[in-house]
Amino acid sequence: MDRLDSTARSALMRAVRRKDTTPELRVRRLAHRLGLRFRLHRHDLPGTPDLVFPRWHIALFVHGCFWHRHSGCRYATMPATRREFWEAKFTANQARDCRQAERLGSLGWRVVVVWECETRTSPALEARLRALFALPSATRES
Repeated sequence: MDRLDSTARSALMRAVRRKDTTPELRVRRLAHRLGLRFRLHRHDLPGTPDLVFPRWHIALFVHGCFWHRHSGCRYATMPATRREFWEAKFTANQARDCRQAERLGSLGWRVVVVWECETRTSPALEARLRALFALPSATRES
């Protein structure tokens, strides 16, 4: 049973943003700090990637674990009410993600997905971005 009534739940879900989310902002800040330059939300590319790195031909999506069904993630929960609706919604989201990745790949773009849960630990995210762009690992000076 939902702890919120339908009006409150509707208002809460309506407030979920599509861009400039906290996980996306974390990735953007880190990428910029690493010296990577990118474009935001390129509408001329399939799926409107969150970050586009033209120099490397990389289209990066920052996916929410709940909305895009991160496999095995504790944040990819299934709502208890209206189960059929949510299953259809999540299946459609995943199918759309696959179609967009295929279209980007056919245009010569490398598609990278960063999951919301991966943005919670900055060192791991930094290591992933450094490896993705073949940047030297960070060294600490004494």
